[in-house]
Amino acid sequence: MAEFSNRDGKPVLLKMVAAVQGNKDYLSELDGLIGDGDHGANMNKGFTLFAESIGERDISFTEGLDELGAILFSKIGGSMGPIYGTIFSQMAETGAAKERIGVAELAAMLRAGLLGLYEIVEARPGDKTLVDTLAPVCEAMDQAAEKGTELPAALSLLKEAAQRGWESTKDLEAKFGRSSRLGERSKGVYDAGAASCKIILEAMADGIAGVLS
Repeated sequence: MAEFSNRDGKPVLLKMVAAVQGNKDYLSELDGLIGDGDHGANMNKGFTLFAESIGERDISFTEGLDELGAILFSKIGGSMGPIYGTIFSQMAETGAAKERIGVAELAAMLRAGLLGLYEIVEARPGDKTLVDTLAPVCEAMDQAAEKGTELPAALSLLKEAAQRGWESTKDLEAKFGRSSRLGERSKGVYDAGAASCKIILEAMADGIAGVLS
């Protein structure tokens, strides 16, 4: 069964960085439709600081996630720092002892990130937040682990679930954040946090696919 080495996961982290950097303007434009308009800039700042921090160092996938989480917690403004900081830190803690990461390990890491997030936010699926992207991804990966799905196929399922989750936010009414003040008028626009979550998870999946052994 395909796995990847935790130790050799730095390219996955850099793929995630590049994805955020490449979509910073889109994310801010999207956020500007019903929010503060700074989501892309804030995410780009945090991920760029992370890339500069790890530099030429050898760093494992879970070590990198832990460092990324710490940087997002402390260096970017708004609610997204604690939100993404929690997700990545919990993923790192759950996978830290694993030398190799397959479907079951990745599913457990993602689920830990979601459960950790649930401890600090009230948002749940249907509330037009990044939870609408992350929760279906966790469900897809849990099912893949239960069925013994090979990792390449599971990564495709992950991306499909992220896409569906993100798309679902367009027709939802925002329940949290600045956009919640708009009520019904928040419908018709994709949630920026759900979009960044999709972009990050897709990049992570693509990065993992590139380092499989």
